Amino acid sequence: MSQADLKGRWALILGASSGFGAATALELARNGVNIIGLHLDRGPALEGVKKLVSDLESLGVQAHYMNMNIARAEKRQEAIARIKSILAASPQGPQILHVVMHSVAFGSLLPFVGADESKTLAQAQVEMTLDVMANSLVYWVRDLWRDGLLGRGSRVFSMTSAGSVMMFETYGAVSAAKAALESHTRQLALELAKHGVLVNTIMAGVTDTRALRAIPGNDKLIEGALRRNPSGRLTTTTDIAKTIRALSDPELLWINGATIVVDGGELISGA
Repeated sequence: MSQADLKGRWALILGASSGFGAATALELARNGVNIIGLHLDRGPALEGVKKLVSDLESLGVQAHYMNMNIARAEKRQEAIARIKSILAASPQGPQILHVVMHSVAFGSLLPFVGADESKTLAQAQVEMTLDVMANSLVYWVRDLWRDGLLGRGSRVFSMTSAGSVMMFETYGAVSAAKAALESHTRQLALELAKHGVLVNTIMAGVTDTRALRAIPGNDKLIEGALRRNPSGRLTTTTDIAKTIRALSDPELLWINGATIVVDGGELISGA
């Protein structure tokens, strides 16, 4: 795939200010893809977002970032209206989204059961975690489709982890969300295949990101991944970004509804 194959196309990244989302934005931009990034940041983190946008624009692409809660329906509608306006004004003429990446990491990290009720998950926290990290994929893809922003050749990537099947003490709600996300991905792939829209999920290995560092006991996750991984290192955000860029090749049209493991062999090792 040459850079020209992607040049001038558009990507929407949900969770675009750090981690997998930021790395993918930069990788796609290096290949000529214009970026629309949604994020939720406050205070000092906003300076990092400004630098990221500047770095993207220095690569010769358009970069439109919106600071918002992607889980709120009214904000989603406002954002989609703006996205439609941006794509309609594209120098190449009206466009659809070539790539949509759902990389949203926000959930409650507490156990289900414990002697201290204040330190266990409440119903609202479980429901919020599933809604933000899993159900929002359905709502965004459905609304983007209805508004004509997805079409033949578009591709959607959600982000899962081995936490969908492997348990960790404080990961219960997030694990449930990842399992639901994988199911939602397959269902969307089934329903949109006849329209030429591809929907897949990327299962990243343990990656040292801001989201990982928010998990209590993350040092144990890192140690375990380093011990198991036959490649001898953790997964990086660059590994994921390059995979998504490769899967964005317009000629790749027959990978759909798949869980694509990108972890250097971490999952297959029982060591």
